[in-house]
Amino acid sequence: MSDKDWAYPFSYSERDDVDLSSQDAFTEGAPFETFARMRDDDPVAWCEMRHGRGFWSITRHADVLKLNRDTQTLSSACGIRIEDQSEEEYEARKTFQETDPPKHTRFRMLVNEAFSRGQVVLYEERIRKITHELIEQALQKRDVDATGEIARQLPMRMLAQILGIPEQDTNWLVEKGDALISNADPDYTDFVVDKVDTEEYRLLPFRSPAAMELFDYANVLLKRIRKGEKVGVLNLVLQPDKEGHVIGDDEFRNFFCLLVAAGNDTTRFSISAALHALANHPALLETLRAAEPDLMVTATDELIRWASPTSHFRRTATRDFECGGKTIHEGDKVILWFLSANRDERVFEQPYEIDVKRKPNRYLSFGQGGPHVCLGMFLAKLEVRVVLEEFAARVKRIEQTGKHSYLRSNFIHGIKRLPVRLTAR
Repeated sequence: MSDKDWAYPFSYSERDDVDLSSQDAFTEGAPFETFARMRDDDPVAWCEMRHGRGFWSITRHADVLKLNRDTQTLSSACGIRIEDQSEEEYEARKTFQETDPPKHTRFRMLVNEAFSRGQVVLYEERIRKITHELIEQALQKRDVDATGEIARQLPMRMLAQILGIPEQDTNWLVEKGDALISNADPDYTDFVVDKVDTEEYRLLPFRSPAAMELFDYANVLLKRIRKGEKVGVLNLVLQPDKEGHVIGDDEFRNFFCLLVAAGNDTTRFSISAALHALANHPALLETLRAAEPDLMVTATDELIRWASPTSHFRRTATRDFECGGKTIHEGDKVILWFLSANRDERVFEQPYEIDVKRKPNRYLSFGQGGPHVCLGMFLAKLEVRVVLEEFAARVKRIEQTGKHSYLRSNFIHGIKRLPVRLTAR
């Protein structure tokens, strides 16, 4: 194992022609050589797909940002991943992520306040308490899997409090959420989406039987709410919108699945990337230890850019249009590669280096600029910042002790195992 292999999360692939539709394309790190070639030579590239319809790959920052805003031309309502879905499938499985304005906006307004910047600030004390506990436990063991014992725990424990779910249920919920959103990785599911026949589950979120168990759990919460109980922020979801519309039971269950899966995984992998960076760049921890509050904010943004846990979102063209000298036709799949945009040399100086003072930092990890900007953006940023602050305060040294491994997925990108040794201050 070379120093380079450990020192660069999502390190370069030696190939520049990786099949981006393959779930195996990211298992040895992000194919940045492929993205760099595409940004330079073919930023609006047609890509064939081995099992399904081909798609357009958008890899430059400016194009991703522009197209992400254009919901009239590019729709989310036919699915947000590369894989093909029938109309029956995406109608049965859709959450508010798979809707366009104004429907998306109406639903989002119901829960937006619970995840607003002003509300999230009130969660900081709880986040810090959980983070402190996790770090102290890890320091006592010294040798830990930083992803499993720190990065995996914090987001779900915090989300459980926001959702009004008993903390003893969090491990089970994380396991089911992993089975959903990490449905291409055999470490998380027996129903690997491209390896076994999942046709039986095609009308469930992510074609996963784990959704049925989460649906059952959501039904219990639904009954409690309808009896008049307050169940975290979930009561807000069932309030009528301005037109008096109330979401149906299927929509509620799908939304709950989305919160459990997306609300945990992307923050987890941002934290694991940050801890990997600290473990392999000792000077970074020293810099954070002496940092003023403003530097912690820019460091948080930079490490989230560095992680880029959501590799892409798919849109579907609603009409013919021109982009980058190419004609994209109505019905074509258009993949916005946020992971590539966050390494675009046209926007970021030395994009493959961590610069905790980078400002401005126009990264797109949360889908900024468009109506689908991540609902939990402020919560995720707060959790990452608190982890950095608590590590700087409590940990003298963090060292990687073995090979890390990546999630098998072309949708969610992250370090799923990170063996480290911690030394207390």
